[in-house]
Amino acid sequence: MARQGEKKGFIARMLEGKERDEEYARSTLPTNRWALFWDIFKGRFSKLVIVNLLMLLFCIPLIIVIVFRMSYMTAQRALMPFSQWMFAGYPALPVLTGLPEQLSVMSNLTFIPFMLIAALIAGIGISGGMYVIRNMVWTEGIFVANDFWRGIKINIGVVLGSTLFYGVMLGLMTLAIGWADYFVATGTGNAVLFTISKVISYLAIAIFTIMFLWMLSMGGSYKLKFHQLLKNAFLMTFGLVFHNIFFVIMMAIPVILILLGSIFQMIGFAIMILFGLSLMLLIWLDYTQWAFDKFIESKREGGKVNRGIYEKVGKKGGSQSKAVQEYQKNLEEAMSVKSDLSSRPIKPITDDLKVYELPDSFSREDLKKLRESKNAIMEDTQKYADEHMNDEKYVTYNAQFEEKEEEKEGKKKKSKDKKQGKEEKEPEEKGDKK
Repeated sequence: MARQGEKKGFIARMLEGKERDEEYARSTLPTNRWALFWDIFKGRFSKLVIVNLLMLLFCIPLIIVIVFRMSYMTAQRALMPFSQWMFAGYPALPVLTGLPEQLSVMSNLTFIPFMLIAALIAGIGISGGMYVIRNMVWTEGIFVANDFWRGIKINIGVVLGSTLFYGVMLGLMTLAIGWADYFVATGTGNAVLFTISKVISYLAIAIFTIMFLWMLSMGGSYKLKFHQLLKNAFLMTFGLVFHNIFFVIMMAIPVILILLGSIFQMIGFAIMILFGLSLMLLIWLDYTQWAFDKFIESKREGGKVNRGIYEKVGKKGGSQSKAVQEYQKNLEEAMSVKSDLSSRPIKPITDDLKVYELPDSFSREDLKKLRESKNAIMEDTQKYADEHMNDEKYVTYNAQFEEKEEEKEGKKKKSKDKKQGKEEKEPEEKGDKK
C-alpha cells in the first residue's frame, strides 16, 4: 500500500486500483464477473501467456493445414485461366463457367479431413488450457504446467467429442455452401432456392459454433453424457442468444483485427501469439460461469454460486463479504468442537527420556528394556498432566464445554419428561371418553 500523501502514476493506478482507506485490500476484490475478468487479466497475465503458448503448440498442425490450403488456392487462381485473354479460337478450351466454384469444392473435399484431424490435435491443447483458465475463474490456486497436463487427462474426452461433432458439421455446411455456389454459377436448378440454402448454411455454422463453445464450458464444469451436453448446449444457445452474440464478438476481436489487414493484422497476430487463445477462453468461461450461477447453481441444493466473486452485504462496502462471513462461520463451528489436544496438558520434550532402540539381533532382555522405557515415558507424561490439569487455561477451556454439555443434557431431560407426560395423559383421556 502506498504511503499517505504519495501520488501514484497512471499505470500504478490501473494495476492496483484506488487506495481510499483501511478497506483498500477489500475494495479491490472483484464483486462481479467484469471485475473478476480484469482481476485475472492483470494479476495472472504471465500465466495466461504461458497457457497460450502451450495451446499454440498443439495448434501448429491446424495452422499448417490452413496455410497450405490458402497457398494451394492462391496457386490455383494464378495458374487457371479465369480472367486472362485466351486468344479466342486457338487453342480450343472447354467452357470455364463454374470452374472456380468446382475447384473450391474439390479443395474443400481434399483438405477438410486433414483439418478435422488437425483440429482434434488442437483440441488436446484446448482441453488443458480450458482447465487452467476455469480454475482461474474459480479463483483456485494453479500450477500452470501440472494443471495443464491434468486438464488434458480430465477434459480430453469431452473436448475431442465436441470438436469432432463441430468439425463434421462445419465441414458439411462448408460443402453445402460450395455446391450451392457451383449450381448458381452454372445455372443448374433454382438459383433462389440455392441462395436460401446458403443463408441457412451460414446460420447453421453460427449456431453450431456457439453450441460448440457451450459444450466446451459445460463439459469442463459438469459430468454430462454426450446427448445431455448436446441438448443443454442447444438450449443455452437459443436461451441466451443476444448475450451469446455479444460475447462471441468480444472473443473474436483478435481474429477481426487479423481480417482487417494492414497494421491491424500485425496487432492481431501479436495478440494471438501472446495471449489470444487464453483471452478467448477467459472471456467465454467467465461469461458462462455467470450463466451457470444464474440458471444451474442457484436452482440446485448445495450449488456453489458466485465462485471467485466477493459480494458486499453493506451499501458502502464496509460490511464483510460473503466469503469472509462463510470463513468466520466455519471457524466458529470448528472452535465449538472440543479438542483433545487443547483440553489436557501435554508435556514438551525437554528431558532425556527416550524409547529404547532394539539392536539388529535382540534378546528378551532388550524387549524388557524397551517395555520399561515406554512405561517410563507414559508415567512421566501422566505425572505432568496431573500436575498441570488445574492450570487456568485448561480449566477455562474445559469449563465452556462442560456448560454446553449440561445445557444439552438439561434440554434432553426436559424433552424426555414432556414426552412421558404426554404418553401418560393420552390413556386417561381415552378412559374418560369410554
